[in-house]
Order: sequence, then C-alpha cells, then structure tokens
Amino acid sequence: MSKILIIAEGDGARVREASLELVTLAQEIGKGLGWSPVGVVLGSNPATAAQDFATRAGIPVLSVRDPLLESYSADGWIAALAAVIAAESPELVLVTHGPTGWDFAPRLAARVGGSTASECTGASTEGAQLKLIRKVFGGKLDMHFTLPKGPRVLTVQRGARPAATASTAGEVREMLPALAADVVRTVSGGIKSGPGGKLDLTQAQVIVSGGRSLGGPEKFDIIRELAAALGGQVGASRPVTDAGWLPPEHQVGSSGVTVKPKLYVACGISGAIQHVVGMKGSDFIIAINKDARAPIFEVAHVGVVGDLFEIVPALTAAVKEAKG
Repeated sequence: MSKILIIAEGDGARVREASLELVTLAQEIGKGLGWSPVGVVLGSNPATAAQDFATRAGIPVLSVRDPLLESYSADGWIAALAAVIAAESPELVLVTHGPTGWDFAPRLAARVGGSTASECTGASTEGAQLKLIRKVFGGKLDMHFTLPKGPRVLTVQRGARPAATASTAGEVREMLPALAADVVRTVSGGIKSGPGGKLDLTQAQVIVSGGRSLGGPEKFDIIRELAAALGGQVGASRPVTDAGWLPPEHQVGSSGVTVKPKLYVACGISGAIQHVVGMKGSDFIIAINKDARAPIFEVAHVGVVGDLFEIVPALTAAVKEAKG
C-alpha cells in the first residue's frame, strides 16, 4: 500500500496541533486513493513524542532516533528523512507550513528527486489522480494542480484542516538512520520562547482581531479587554504584525494562519483579501469599521458602522454585564 508520511514537529515530549492537522488531510487523501498515513518523529530520544503522536492521531508512527537529531538542523533532518523515504517509498510527504518546513521541505524534495509545493490548503482525488489546492493572487483564487509522481513534498497551511483525534493508539516503530558524523554543518543557538507564552489561534473558539486603524500598539488594550470578556484570543491583520505592534503568531490571513472559530470579531480591519481568506470560514463574523464600504462587510454576518473606540468598550461592558 502506498504511504503518506507526516513529519511531526513538537517540543520533544508532545507534538504540535498543526501536526495533527496534517493527519486529517492525509486521512482525507488516503480515503480517496487508498494510501496509508504514517507519522514521523525525529530526535535524539523521540520515543515520548512518537508515542504521543501515535496515541492522539491513531496512526502508525516512526520514531527516528539519532544523536545528531538532538536539536533541529536542516542538514540532519534532510539526511534522516531521506533515509526514511528510501525505506518507506511514500507517494506524499506532508510538512507544516512554518519556519521549519520552509527551511527543509524544498531541499528534501531535491535530495530525493521528488517535487514540492508550498502553503497548500487542501487536496481532492479524482480516480487515481491527486489534485492539490493552494491560494494564488493574494488569496483571491484557489489553484488546483498536480505534481509529478514520486515523493511529493508539501507544506500545508496551519488551520486549513481540524486536528485529528483518535480513540485507539497507533503502533510505534523505531528507526536508526545512523547519520554520518559530518552530516550536520550548523550549530543550534538554542530555542527561545516569545513573550506572552504559547499562542495557537487555530485552536481558539473566539478571536477578536484588530487592524492598523487602531493607530498604535498601546491602543490594543480595548481589543484585549473584549477578547478577555469573551474568553477568546487576540488576532491581528498583517499591517499590525509588520509594524511590530503584536508578535507574528497573532497574524490571521494568507501569510499568517487560517482560523475557523465560532466567533470572529474584526475591529478596524478593512477586509483585504489576504486577511479575509484566513478567517472567512468562521462560524459567525462581526465587523466593526467606520467605513461603510469596507470589504470586510461582504463576509460579515453582522456589520457595525462606527467608531471602534466607542463601540468596542461598550460591547465589552455589555458582555461583562450579561455574564454578571
């Protein structure tokens, strides 16, 4: 049976939710083509993370162990994954579209003589043919395309699929790639956590986002207060994160993350297509903007035309009052 390799990322003990999103896509593809998903966890001692992946995803997982994989390096991961691909002969390799995937995925495809595509959002199957989907022209259109047969290495946009869940754990197998001592030519400088702790907007049920109309980082307190009152998270448009008002993990859109919360509140966001493609799948969208012709109102379920500095605090007070 043909295989789909899912390359997991994590903290050494637990894989990230984004890796479980890849499992969902792999299962959709596998159902149409009869391909079998297999997880891959790399590290110097990846047994705990591999078991976590197998338990949460319910798929077989390869635990790829080597001392040179203690910390991430493109050299080490590419060499180890090339050995995995040689042993498993997959049709497809799925990678999260993020800094790590950007770094190694295209080079891995070149190493194994395969093909690659970045920032895919989905796939469809027609007969025995796999068609991939990604956004083009700033998110205005979906492009459906195929890649040559052989190892196809894809990076997949975060939030494009829900995270997989399972009731039965998969089997974990260990693989020892025996990497040559000189394969890693870079030295890790360590991993630093950003301020404010961990944030994953793709898992948030409520998101309150602000745009550059707020005027500066100090004005985001009203966004934070509404998000806190609703029990949600703070999002932002790209101009906000580009300006450094909020860290990049808050960015929603084609170059940020795709989110599908139960409630999305857009405050002072005009509705550029690059932002809209990242949030239009939300169950309920409220837009607040003083420009009645703002494109954001085209996707909003409820639109409020007015000054956000008056409306957002009033909405926060109303939410607090309703909650008692």
